Amino acid sequence: MITVLIYMALAVLTVFLAITLYNYFTAPMLREVPPPQNPQQYASNPLVSVLIPARNEAANIGNCLAGLLAQSYKNMEIIVLDDHSEDKTAEIVQEFARHYPNIRLVEGRPLPPEWTGKNWACQQLSAAARGMIYIFTDADNTHSPEAVHNTVRWMQRYDLSMISAFPQQQTQTLPEQLAVPVVDMFVYAGLPLWLTYTSPYPSLAAANGQWIAFTRQAYVELGGHLSVRQHVVEDVELSRATKSRGLRMMTTAGTDTVFCRMYQNFDQVWTGFTKNLFGLVGYSAIGFFALLTLLFVACILPYFTVWFADFRWISLGAIALNLVLRLLISLKYKHPIPVSVVLHPVSIGFIIAIGINSFIRVKQGRIEWKNRAINTSALLKDISLE
Repeated sequence: MITVLIYMALAVLTVFLAITLYNYFTAPMLREVPPPQNPQQYASNPLVSVLIPARNEAANIGNCLAGLLAQSYKNMEIIVLDDHSEDKTAEIVQEFARHYPNIRLVEGRPLPPEWTGKNWACQQLSAAARGMIYIFTDADNTHSPEAVHNTVRWMQRYDLSMISAFPQQQTQTLPEQLAVPVVDMFVYAGLPLWLTYTSPYPSLAAANGQWIAFTRQAYVELGGHLSVRQHVVEDVELSRATKSRGLRMMTTAGTDTVFCRMYQNFDQVWTGFTKNLFGLVGYSAIGFFALLTLLFVACILPYFTVWFADFRWISLGAIALNLVLRLLISLKYKHPIPVSVVLHPVSIGFIIAIGINSFIRVKQGRIEWKNRAINTSALLKDISLE
């Protein structure tokens, strides 16, 4: 039985490594502008609305706005929604708005039933936007000067209705460095990014709400965030809906262009990923535990079986594949190499533990974020009826 599992690990890791190598050499990178099909393709500079939901982001919103004000793309407005912050988020935005007329502050309305806070904030932001392109970004993001310009050019070059980028994740504490890069690994080792553009299948869609853009027309056609008002991983749902409607989309790597420090300590890592992990597979218990089992067999089991003579060489092969996989991803997308490579099985074990907690909490209806309870019961009921 153990021999079968190790061979299974080798097979899975070989597929992961093949996808990793494909993305390593071909992944669409937001930092690069694809050459136009004709000299006039990039002549248009449509108004862009950069939309930022902000709740208790006083520590981050200033840096976010400063980076957006430094954008090379100038035909843009910046709208921040203060989502009932209890700190000085609104005051900081108001101070920026006094000096920069393209910045506006919107005061958030009370949260209706059956909405998550972020989705409601994004829906209100879209109602205030005037642009032909909407870019949703988080208040704890920072951006290179070319982020908006390159996003627009990718959309023009490939006639995209939606584009998203996975930011370059910045981590400092050990819990961050253990957990955050693993979620990137799911993307870069599990999905050839060009398939998000070339394949019509919704299952081959992905997105990251930290940087996600729509044409106004596509956003309206999709029903905006109203269509995903109950979803915790609304970005993935919107990407799947885009493909389902036959609209063109693409997922890119935002390395060197969009930056984010998602969490800053163990509690935030644990709570934040507890909120999201189960939702990544559409709240399918079978699919979720199949994924966790696969991760254990491929990424942890070989580190135990290597100590037994009967399994040593095959286990060493599986370990070598794990190390090469994490090294390539760390080099390409700028993860912390010592932790990502050396502590790889610890990272996977940490994510599995959070995943189990995510499953339990969602089933119990005990998910919360930023001092707000998230009602998962209605969402799970809808899924059970599909």
